Parts: sequence; structure tokens; C-alpha cells
Amino acid sequence: MTTTTTPATTAGHALDHLPLASRQDGTYPRPQLMRAGWASLDGTWAFRHDDADAGLTAGWASGLGESRDITVPFPPESAASGVAEPGFHPVVWYARTIRQADLEAAGRSAAAPRVLLHLGAVDHRASVWVDGAFVGEHEGGHTPFTLDVTAHLADDAEHLLVVRAEDDPHDLTQPRGKQDWHEDAHAIWYRRTTGIWQTVWLEAVPATSVEHLRWLPAGPAAVDLTVRLRGPVAAGTRVRVALRFDERDEDLGTVEVTTVRTTSAVDVSVPLARQRNGQAEDELTWSPERPRLVDAVVSLHDADGATLDAVSSYLGVRSLGVGDGAFLLNGYPYDVRSVLNQGYWPESHLAAPSAAALRREAELIKELGFNACRIHQKIEDPRFLYWADRLGILVWGETPGAYEFSPVAVQRLTREWMEAVDRDVSHPSIVTWVPFNESWGIQHVADDPAQQAYSRALTDLTRALDPSRPVISNDGWEQQNTDILTVHDYEGDGAVLARRYADDDARARVVGGIAPSGRRQLVGGWSDAGQPVMLTEFGGVNYQPGDQRADGWGYTAAQDGDDWVARVTALYDAVRASGFLAGSCWTQLTDTMQETNGLLTADREPKVPVERIRRAVTGER
Repeated sequence: MTTTTTPATTAGHALDHLPLASRQDGTYPRPQLMRAGWASLDGTWAFRHDDADAGLTAGWASGLGESRDITVPFPPESAASGVAEPGFHPVVWYARTIRQADLEAAGRSAAAPRVLLHLGAVDHRASVWVDGAFVGEHEGGHTPFTLDVTAHLADDAEHLLVVRAEDDPHDLTQPRGKQDWHEDAHAIWYRRTTGIWQTVWLEAVPATSVEHLRWLPAGPAAVDLTVRLRGPVAAGTRVRVALRFDERDEDLGTVEVTTVRTTSAVDVSVPLARQRNGQAEDELTWSPERPRLVDAVVSLHDADGATLDAVSSYLGVRSLGVGDGAFLLNGYPYDVRSVLNQGYWPESHLAAPSAAALRREAELIKELGFNACRIHQKIEDPRFLYWADRLGILVWGETPGAYEFSPVAVQRLTREWMEAVDRDVSHPSIVTWVPFNESWGIQHVADDPAQQAYSRALTDLTRALDPSRPVISNDGWEQQNTDILTVHDYEGDGAVLARRYADDDARARVVGGIAPSGRRQLVGGWSDAGQPVMLTEFGGVNYQPGDQRADGWGYTAAQDGDDWVARVTALYDAVRASGFLAGSCWTQLTDTMQETNGLLTADREPKVPVERIRRAVTGER
């Protein structure tokens, strides 16, 4: 495919007619590709367990018969769903009527005749019908999928949407993260999240439309844009990119698509600072301290100049790297001060209780003094990533692990991980990718050549999908070709921790030998290449204000609030005193089920005043 660039002259600005993506309210389920019309299908659905797996034979695809209500998108194990049955239920069914009001809200018209059904996440395998006709299916419990249901909505009648979900709690080849395979939660694992757990929504689009945008850094004050199109692409089709930063427009020209195919890619180099001298480039860059976002409209035009489609988006301009033992943000060493976030709520499990709760989660991370968070064993709701982009939080992007190594497990996790990277690659807040954690699913990677090959291959595949970010091969344990050496260490004595990470000699002992986990830090013939070292799990101090739960635990325990603050401070003082640590990640943000080692309670209340926690975390006095 070839492209040509020509000057663009337009009256007004495309952003004047579409919502500013960088200033949305946080409810839109796909924040970096927005249209004015969309319809949420969340709310009350019919629901039915199918423990005998009889529904397909019994014809439930055309209607569930006897059923109960469920509130979507909350999983049936959770109280928020109204079902609250946490036991083993490997097959579940949902049904909801699509009404004409839904289609009108989605924006269906003569100019936008195609109706798309989006499902944000259905754990683990989903099948979908409309009026009894099979529409499509998807496997992967943490990534979105889209089905074109236009042909099934041809008349003005109401239509029955049915979703079947399979989620075998005993299938250890499924990527599942922290979801327990026992009936009751135990140790560090939590209640399961089955079926629909992110927003279901409708969107109407033109016959030829923008399907996906990929913004990636391309040098100082520049990005590369890839546009993926849906539908027939005629010769002479053009893509126009219009940007606005701080109310100032940048005229970027147009790009002509000369290859006709269903899916076309358009690579555009966007010179954001074309009219500015080099000293002014910094005012465009994104960081936690200055989370600058650039608004964009990407519009699609036919050979005669008529607009076929237009979407609003945003991007952040920043560079990432590693060098001289440091993590580099925009070319400068940056001290990563992160917190482990399970993204789990007591009333709704992996599903956020509301869009507002996702915003508040991001605000709390900032208020507590962190500049980063590690979303742990979860592919987080994109609306949280929007707030991380807007408020300024560095995010570790991590896959939910499978628990078994087998060809099926490899295929499943690789496919889902590729979808996750594709979904989230444009978020400036995501600064690393983590395809494995603590050897989950590769339990014998220290000695098994096959598991070593898998770890190396998925790490390199991630780099191939996105060469702009560092990749951590296996967070905390038994690493190979990793860009950052990460260590997990739950030592509770600050003085011991300080000695362990004091200087270069200490670094050599931790990285080159047996790590605090009791495992080798580097395996497969790999040796220390001078990468930055980060302590990506530490702390985990149990403290329960008020009534003490007998089943609550952490890696160490505090007697009261003052003792807890003293312990947190001592551990952070040890990290701050280190001569080589490039960053850290505290375990953890909130109490989560039986784990009572959060800085906040499970209900997001600080265990002591926020100011005291912030001083312990940042060292501010």
C-alpha cells in the first residue's frame, strides 16, 4: 500500500462537531474512538444457569423460558448482579430485548446503516444469537469483541438478543488471573467472575467506517497513526487527521488510501511541533506531572471529498526506554513509584461498580502519592485507562495468567494477549507490558526448555506488536530476555530490606543469584545486562482498623495504625536509600477479600488519614 500527503484546507475545525475525547465524562466504553451516537445495553437482562449444559439442545438460543433477572455487566457471583451465587456454574445464559429506542440512540440512519454489537468482556467463551439466529462467538474472557448484527435487525420490530457464556472453573488452560478454582476464595485468589462483566453496547456506523486507531510515538513530538477500516474501501478513499492541543490547531494534511481491501492500514507521521522551535517540544509531552493530551478527529472521505465517517480520539506524546540502569520517560530517568491494584470490588468483583468508581480509583492512586500502578492479573476496563491518561498515572499492562502449560494454554493466552495489546496500545499511560507473572503457567521455566521458549517467544512477540514499550518477561521471578529486572520481596524489616538493596554489590547478589523469592532471578542462560532493577512487589502489611478479621492476612502484620504507618515508612525508606532501584510497587492499594494488606479498605476508605499514607509513600515530611 502507498500513501500520499497533500495540504488540507477546511473551514472551521472537525473537533467543533464531535465531542472532545480528552474531556469526556468517563462513561464511553471505548474512550479513544468515539462517535456521538451509542446505546448502552447494560441493566436488567433475563438470566439462567445451565449446570447440565442442556440449553443448546433445549432451544434457549430463541428464549430462556424460566429465568431470573440479572443486572449486567455485573457477574452472577457478585451481589451487584442481584444473583449472588458464587458456586460452580460453568454455563450461563443471558437474554435482552433490543428495542427501536436502542437503535435510535445508537445513531442508526441512512448515513449509518450498519449496527455493531460490542461486548466489552465475557468470561470465558461467548456465543451470541439474535432472534434465534447465530451471530458469532468469541473466546477470551478479558478482551472485547464486536459483531455486525445489521442483517438481523432488518425490520422495525423488537429483537431478542441472547448470549451464552462458558467458564469452566476447573479448566486451568483458561487465562484467569486471580480467579479461584476452589469453590471458596483462598490464599491470594478471589471469587470468580463468570460471563458478562464489561459494558454491552450498540453503535451505528457507515458502510465504510473507522474500526481501530493505533497511535505510537515516532520520535520527539511526533506519533505514527495506523487506521484500520471496516467495510469496502474504494479507490481514492482518503483519511484526514485534524489535531487540537490547548485550543490550537495543527494542519496535518490528508492521506490517500490506494489499496482497495476490506481492512486497510494508513501510516501517518504527525509532526505535532512543526511550527515550534525545539525548546517548545516539552510543552506537548505527556507525563504524570503534566498529563498533556492532544485531541484528534480522524475522518474518512471518498474520492469526491464527501465525508464517509468521522471519529474523535486523543493521544499522548511521550517516549519510553531503559538505559544506564534507569527507566526513561521522555528521555530522562524517572523514579517509578507504583502500587499494586487488583481492580476488584467486594460488591461487583472484577467489574467496576460504576464508571465513577473507576475515576475515583485513579484519583485515590494520585492522592496517596503514587505516580504509577500495576494492574495485577487483569486487563482493566478501558475507562480506567482513560482516567490514567487524563490524570497522569503510569500503568503496567499485565495479562491474566493461565495455571497450566500445554499447547491449548499457550494458544489461548497468546491469542488473548495479542487482543489486549491491540486494544490498549494507544494509551499513553501504559508504559510496560507484562505477559507473565511469577511463572504462572510456566511453573518449570527455570529448567524446562519448552517453557523457556514460550516465555521468550511471547516476550518477543509483544515487542513485535509494540516496539515502543519495555517488556517484562516474567514479573518477579525467573526472567530471561527482559527489559526490566523485577524482584518480589516481602521482607517486613526495613533495615534488612535496606541492606538487601543498598549498593551495586547488593544488586549483583539479588540479580545474579537466588532472589528473595528463593528462585533464580535469571534463567535459561541469561545474565545481567545492566537493565534497570525494580522492586515490583513489596510491603503487604496486614492492618485492620476496628474489628479484626480472623481470616484477614498479609505478609506481615501491624498492631495498630501508628505501627502500620511506621512499618510502611521504614520499608519505603529502605527503597529510597537504595543505590540502584529504579522503581517500586507497593502491595497493595486496597484490601481484597481475605487479603487485608491494602492501604485502603475494600470499600476504598484510607486506613489512616491520607496525608499520613502519602508521607510514608513519598518521603515528604
